Amino acid sequence: MTDTTQTLDDRPTMPAIWKGWRRKCPNCGTGPLLKGYLKVRDTCQVCREELHHQRADDGPAYLTILIVGHIMAPALLVVFTTWRPEPLILFTIFAVGCIGLSLYLLPRLKGVVVAIQWARKMNGFGNKAG
Repeated sequence: MTDTTQTLDDRPTMPAIWKGWRRKCPNCGTGPLLKGYLKVRDTCQVCREELHHQRADDGPAYLTILIVGHIMAPALLVVFTTWRPEPLILFTIFAVGCIGLSLYLLPRLKGVVVAIQWARKMNGFGNKAG
């Protein structure tokens, strides 16, 4: 049964998502997915997988905002009700936290979105040029 499942799903999603989170090629897992901070390479340097089909657009930014908001808003409430810090100190800590978390998550979530598109053969990733 595992052979049938393997042939039906030749691009498993979870390993691809993990490779995308690490900002590696979803096909080989060793080549860098991004050049620079957010620019996706046209092809993988290692396995030559074409990556120019990706259409991540605003998805990673929306996911970043969603995750950062769901982490920082409850944390802000807990910190404010527990310790009552000065407003300027509270703002500074949470501003730096939001910016840092956003900068950390954004390229990783872009890798995840590209990897999901690759694994599900979306936006031309399933087409083989003859």
